[in-house]
Amino acid sequence: MQKKIRLRDNRDFKSVYKKPFAFYNKDFTILIKKNNKYSPRFGFSISKKVGKAVIRNKLKRRLKEIVRINYSNINNVDVVIIPKNHTKDFDFSKLKRSFDDCFGKAFKKKKVFYVK
Repeated sequence: MQKKIRLRDNRDFKSVYKKPFAFYNKDFTILIKKNNKYSPRFGFSISKKVGKAVIRNKLKRRLKEIVRINYSNINNVDVVIIPKNHTKDFDFSKLKRSFDDCFGKAFKKKKVFYVK
């Protein structure tokens, strides 16, 4: 995932946490906030309760790949993705289906985020 589409600074994460649109399913919490930039930015917040660093990094790599492949037509948003503890046991296809389900809910309700 390119550096320009990642949330990296603590202040960026805090701004999304402050006034987000929040969407949930049993596996993910997705927080979305409009930004004034042209490209979307994605951040991942994975708790230490999920597992040790190797497991958290593996989950983060899989989520980055899902985002990189599927969500190039979104603009002007900051997104923080928070997986639940049990998602560490998912294989890639199950993780993708669950993430797409939650992300789809978010963008069906807020159509302003899509750019076609």
